[in-house]
Amino acid sequence: MSGHKHSIDFGRRAAAYRGRFAPSPTGDLHAGSLLAAFGSWLLARRHGGQWLVRIEDLDPPREVPGAAQRQLDALAAFGLRSDGPVVRQSQRHALYAAALQRLLDADQAFVCHCSRSDLAASGGVHRRCVAHGPRAGHAAPQAAVRLRVADGATVEFDDGVLGRQRQDVAREVGDFVLRRADGHWAYQLAVVVDDADQGITDIVRGADLLDSTPRQILLQRALGLPTPAYAHLPLLLDAHGRKLSKSEAAHPLDPADPLPALRAAWTALGQAPQALVAVETVTQLLSAACDTFSPAQIPQTVSGLAAMHNDPGTNAV
Repeated sequence: MSGHKHSIDFGRRAAAYRGRFAPSPTGDLHAGSLLAAFGSWLLARRHGGQWLVRIEDLDPPREVPGAAQRQLDALAAFGLRSDGPVVRQSQRHALYAAALQRLLDADQAFVCHCSRSDLAASGGVHRRCVAHGPRAGHAAPQAAVRLRVADGATVEFDDGVLGRQRQDVAREVGDFVLRRADGHWAYQLAVVVDDADQGITDIVRGADLLDSTPRQILLQRALGLPTPAYAHLPLLLDAHGRKLSKSEAAHPLDPADPLPALRAAWTALGQAPQALVAVETVTQLLSAACDTFSPAQIPQTVSGLAAMHNDPGTNAV
């Protein structure tokens, strides 16, 4: 996937702004997820729009019991409350099934028995089925459903932070999974259906999901759904250059002491630290942040930033 930076007009809107934050309950809220939540909340407030929270709980093997509620409680402690009812993907299976059936009926999706090992020779990129039925020794159905990606299918879009992006989805990704062989819904299908159903106009999230965006745009087109605006925020890295949520440094934040982490997230978003120096409460901080937030200052990368834990010595500004 390739891209280049150029100026995006954050003020241009075709519809009332509606953003969202959509964590997976695989652990407690950490600094990287706070950065995405705070950044998306600020952009929604900047445009006088709504900010919604959705729990993406479609992968039971990876979910941590109680994590979803702890995430919501932590967001509330940081002053980041959903402007509407919190949606949980685990309660929306019928929507995903209806969308998948539409694609199957239109021959835009197909059943596939190929395993990861079957696709190893092609680098995991599926362009044709190499397995033609259930694998021996496995219980039926053992089949995934994939979106049929046409040869030469290329997607271009303007990212609000990273500029113009382009991906040859057919060559770089191939036919991608909509329902997994274990029966669970794939992230790409669920997120596209939910964003459309909730009327999301602007998706602001971490840059680790940049590569998923062309697939989601293709899927939106296949389903006849609108394409939101996208902005991908910089990732927080630990001292070894690893994404914070993947490293041992991704300790949960302390909701009892929210100001240091909010200040650190503010600085990571490229904003002037002095704007928040005098605040003493979360309410004061969020008000000051709304008054002074400048989307044009959001950086593409964050250099030399370690974990934003609630340590006043580390996070003082």
